[in-house]
Amino acid sequence: MNGMPQHCYQGNTMGRFERKTVLITGGAAGIGLAAAQCFVREGGCVTLVDIDEGALRQAADSLGPAATYYVADVSDARQTKEYVAHSMSRNERIDVALLNAGIEGPIAPMDETDIEDFDRVMAVNVRSAWLALASLLPLMRRQGGGSIVMTSSISGLRGTAGQGAYVASKHALVGLMKTAALEGAPHGIRVNAVCPAPVQTRMIEALENGFNSASPEDARKMILSGIPLNRYAAAGEIANLIAYLASDEAGFCTGAAYPVDGGASAGPARHIQKS
Repeated sequence: MNGMPQHCYQGNTMGRFERKTVLITGGAAGIGLAAAQCFVREGGCVTLVDIDEGALRQAADSLGPAATYYVADVSDARQTKEYVAHSMSRNERIDVALLNAGIEGPIAPMDETDIEDFDRVMAVNVRSAWLALASLLPLMRRQGGGSIVMTSSISGLRGTAGQGAYVASKHALVGLMKTAALEGAPHGIRVNAVCPAPVQTRMIEALENGFNSASPEDARKMILSGIPLNRYAAAGEIANLIAYLASDEAGFCTGAAYPVDGGASAGPARHIQKS
C-alpha cells in the first residue's frame, strides 16, 4: 500500500524548493532520507520510493504532510512508470529527481563473484537509473526543464579491489549522467552526480563486515586510512551538496561528477615528519 498522493503547498514556508515536486529513489534511509529532509525544510514536497514499505512509511511519516511514498522495485520498468506517475500526480510536474537507489553487492574478487550477484547490483544501481532517466527526460522536456542528481560514489571515479560489480555500476552511473546531461541541456534539464566516499549508513557497516567479518573495526581503520579527514561523511553532508545541485543556485552546473570524499581523491593521507 502506498502513501496517498496530494498537492503539496507549504503555506508561508520560503526556500529554494518552495512548491517544487521532488522525486527520490532509495528514499527510506541514509542519503535519500537526509536529502528529503533538506528539500522539505526548504519548502519542497517529496515522493519517496523504496522497496522496504515499513522503513518507507516511517520515513514519510517523519517528514510530515510534505511527503508521500511509493513502494516499488526500481529495476522494474512497469513499476518505474508507476512511481513516476504517482509523483506527477502531486503538482502535475517533477521539478527535481534524486536517483539514489543502490546496493553494495558482495565483497569478493571478480573470479569469486557469482554472476547472479553481479546482475543484481547492475539491475538496482544502473538499470534503475536508466529506466528513471527514460521516463524523466521526456517529462521534463514537456514541462520546460528540471534538475536530476544521481548518487554515484568515489568508486565511480576509481577502482576498489574486491568490489568489481559495485565499481562497474558506479562508473556506469557517471556515464549515464554525462549522456543525460547532453541530451537534456537543450531543454533546460540539468543532470549531475555526487560521488561520496564512505558515509555513516547501513551500507558502510555491511562493507566493514564484508572486508573483515572477524574484525569490522580493523576494516574501518583500513578504510579511514584512505580518507585524509579521517572519518566517514554524515548523510546530511552529502544531502547539502545534492540540494545545492538541484537548486537554481547551480543553474550553470550540468554534466559533472562532484566528489564528496574528505580528500580521498586528492591522494593518500601521508603524514610527513621533518627530521
